[in-house]
Order: sequence, then structure tokens, then C-alpha cells
Amino acid sequence: MQNISWKLLPEYPHKFEKFTRLRDNKNDAELITDFQRNIYEFYKTHKRPMPWRDIDDPYRVLVSEVMLQQTQVERIIKMYPPFIDAFPAIDVLAKAPFDKVFALWQGLGYNRRALFLHRCSKIIVERFDSVIPNKPDSLAELPGLGWATACSICTFAYNMPLAFIETNIRSVYLSFFFPDEKNVPDKHILPLVEKTLDYDNPRQWYYALMDYGVMLKKMLKNPSRRSAHHTKQSPFDGSFRQVRGAVMKQLTERGSLSKTDLCSSLAFSNDAILAAVMCLESEGFIIVNNDCITLKSDELAQ
Repeated sequence: MQNISWKLLPEYPHKFEKFTRLRDNKNDAELITDFQRNIYEFYKTHKRPMPWRDIDDPYRVLVSEVMLQQTQVERIIKMYPPFIDAFPAIDVLAKAPFDKVFALWQGLGYNRRALFLHRCSKIIVERFDSVIPNKPDSLAELPGLGWATACSICTFAYNMPLAFIETNIRSVYLSFFFPDEKNVPDKHILPLVEKTLDYDNPRQWYYALMDYGVMLKKMLKNPSRRSAHHTKQSPFDGSFRQVRGAVMKQLTERGSLSKTDLCSSLAFSNDAILAAVMCLESEGFIIVNNDCITLKSDELAQ
């Protein structure tokens, strides 16, 4: 996202006051068109190429949306292709041992998503005859998806005009429609997302919104800080999440370990390591049999 001109922002540098009129429950067609024009003009020349865009394979959309939940795009661009190469279809993923799935998830972080995606694949194969549901209600019931991800999958896989919010979309609407407000809840943003949605081409519209939001975060102070839902991520170093990840990495590389060997191989306290083991066992990642800890090679859909 280099060499972006301030002219791409309406009313230099970021005076968005006129767009706030859309908050008054009025459908101002001219303002809506002007807003959409700003977004699409940027998208024409600054569209981000990604391997999961411009495809309508619902399975590949599902994988990309789960990966995108909490991981930066740059990292996913590198790791998405080998994952798809290994598991090119939903039934292939469902049949794969979990340890193989997890091995290709390494580096994406938030490892619960790998487990949830594997469980999703099994449920979709068993209950939906290997067809990704095209209804957000059905998708939202699957492990680890939630309503926003369910809507995004339906939008990008089936080009359905559904209103949803993610971090970059939130940044756009906060900047245009709430330029001077703080602690703005999503319930105030969502009606504007629905009002300004390009119902003829929702897939490209949301891609354009997201790319515009990325630009805003680079050129302005992160607008999402003014959201009521904004939380500052805690440091990874020294966190319980780091301990969990280290335990999983050891088990992925070595297959199984005794508790003693696991504790001696990691630079964390024994209490933290054993607490992570208990947590991972309860979530279905690992099997603990007396003193032996093993990464699950398979697990049943739940």
C-alpha cells in the first residue's frame, strides 16, 4: 500500500462530516453513491491481490475466512496455498488426521481455529453432504465461526448481500460516519453498513471496503480505537498463549512426550506448562495418558 495520495480521502485530509447525515435514518441516494464512489475509486488502483479472492469455491472461502479471523493477511498469503494444496476439498480435510492439519497451521497462531476448522469440515461432510451451507444461520452454528464470519462466508462464496462488520470495515464507517465520536458500538454502525451496501455486487464491495480500511489505518491514527469494542491485544511474549503454542509445537515435532521431558524442553515454569497441558486436553487438542502426552491424530466432530 505504497504511494497513496491524500486526494483519495474525501475533503482532505479526513473531513467526513457530510456523510454523517446518513445516520439520521434517511436514504440519501446521492450521499450513498458518493460514499460508494470513494471506496470503489480507491479499489480500482489499490486492490490487494490475494489467492482466495476472485474465486467462488465455498470451501476455499471457508478456509480463508477462518484463517483471517485473527491473523495478518501477509502471513496468510504465504500459508494458505500449501494448506489448500494438502487439503484441496472439504472431504479431504475432514478425513485428514488432526495432527497433519495442525502441522500446516503452524505459524498462523490461535490454534483453536485449526481444531474448529477440522470439526467444521467433519460436520459439513456428515450433515450437509460436503456442501458449504449458504445460510448464515446454519454456518453460525458450526464450531468457531460466529455470525460475522458466517455472513462473510456467504457473501464471498455465494455473493449474498448480507450486512456484517470486521475490523477494517469498522474503520471505514467510523471515519466516514462517526469522525468525531468515541466508544461507538457496532449496533450504530451495522444499519449504515446495510444502508450503503452494494446489493448488486456485495463480494467486490466488501473487498473494496476492507482494502480502504487498511489504507485508513496506515494513513490515519487507527480509527478502530474509537470503537466501543476496541481492545488492545496483550503482549504475546510470556503469555499463556505462548506457553500453549510452545507445548503444541513440541508435540507436533516429537509426537509424544512425558510430562517431565516436556517441562525440561521448554523455558517456562512447570506450573504454566502443566496448566497449558490441562487446557489443551480439555479442548481436545491432546491426549494425556498417565505421564504420556500425545497430540491427537484424529478427533470426532463435536
